Amino acid sequence: MTETHDHEDFDSTLLRAAMDQAANRGWRRLSLVDAARDAGLPPDAVRARFPMKTALLLRLGRMADESALRDDGSAGTLRERLFDLLMRRFDVLQHYREGVRAVLHALPYDPGLTAFLGLATLDTMRWMAEAAGVNTDGLGGIVRINALVGVWTHTLRAWERDDSPDLSATMAALDQALDRAERFGFLKASDHAASIDMPAHAGLADLPLEPEA
Repeated sequence: MTETHDHEDFDSTLLRAAMDQAANRGWRRLSLVDAARDAGLPPDAVRARFPMKTALLLRLGRMADESALRDDGSAGTLRERLFDLLMRRFDVLQHYREGVRAVLHALPYDPGLTAFLGLATLDTMRWMAEAAGVNTDGLGGIVRINALVGVWTHTLRAWERDDSPDLSATMAALDQALDRAERFGFLKASDHAASIDMPAHAGLADLPLEPEA
């Protein structure tokens, strides 16, 4: 447990320094060695844990996923569960806001980074979909996961421009994107989630309260 906490503290400290540096210099000019020095961490330990800059983004994504998945996500409707899961991810990204924005600004000029983050986002949205109870089986599941990637991307653009302290514009964009996904039938629940959502009395025949004469 202590080792896990040590790693979490190490990662958070480095991420803060690296994202601050990215915000000031831009993602392409970010140096992990300089970030390690700014964070007061030994560069050799940073090299062992984060061999490349994209590993930092992968770690940040996992931190956002872990925060989202910490709650079992079983309360509310499927749509409400998705809303909560995705907003919890934004709550984590908000701590590193300017650095993440620097990464987003670098994407049009870095195809490798774009492809890397695209695959990472696809994997993340599979986790979010399954946690919320979306049916991810078969070709239909692939379509639904990709639709959720679209929901996330649309909302991420809104978050990038959202300077409100309560992320109200981000929440409105997510609400709008989920509405659209629901309208097009992309929020189909898995059998397991459907059984959880079903009221306890569903499927039971109405029985007479009084015995027949």
